[in-house]
Amino acid sequence: MKETGEKKEKSEVEKLRDEKIKETGQVTLENNENHTKIQLISVIGEIEGHENLPNNTKTTKYEHILPQLSAIEDSKDIEGVLILLNTVGGDVEAGLAIAEMIASLSKPTVSLVLGGSHSIGVPIAVSTNYSFIVPTGTMVIHPVRMNGMVIGVPQTFDYFKQIQNRITGFIATHCDIKEERLEELMMERGMLSKDVGSILVGKEAVTEGIINQVGGIRDAFSYLYKLIEEERGQKEKIREEE
Repeated sequence: MKETGEKKEKSEVEKLRDEKIKETGQVTLENNENHTKIQLISVIGEIEGHENLPNNTKTTKYEHILPQLSAIEDSKDIEGVLILLNTVGGDVEAGLAIAEMIASLSKPTVSLVLGGSHSIGVPIAVSTNYSFIVPTGTMVIHPVRMNGMVIGVPQTFDYFKQIQNRITGFIATHCDIKEERLEELMMERGMLSKDVGSILVGKEAVTEGIINQVGGIRDAFSYLYKLIEEERGQKEKIREEE
């Protein structure tokens, strides 16, 4: 009877975990030999802001991500965060809010760009302590765009410029690319046939100083474990000094 009860409890836990993955793309990973709890967060599809996107569009909802990041910071059990990205970009304000939250976490963080991390996905990719991109992963860098009616007055263009400066400033602060080079890539006219901007594939993103290293999921986990061990060592040293 006891064994049957344990199996039922395990089944319920697995069911809740699967539902969480389905609903939010998030899961807590803890069955590893390093005895660490890692929160996995996926940023996929389009990053949804204040307006709901159509039901047939895969989205990452910032109202899901922000509370989860707050819970991670507040948790004494979660020791690290792994961010998986395959996004076409989306709402600028929502994307920057997510990036700022990740950057301000006290827990070790690592990101991995899979299919792509385009547009406002770039700040999210560089917001972690260390970043990886798979060899075939892509990053599309272009100037900020806005939906709806745009009034052609100086104030509107100033507003666009302010938003653009916020994005380039954040990216340049959290990786090794200079703002001047980033703006050059954004205004490149030869790569996108109907637009301005640049497409960086795998190693190109590393060469430009945006991403730290080419690698896959194994590399991302390995580096995150390393950061967690370093964090543990620092905490132990502080306790000994006290």
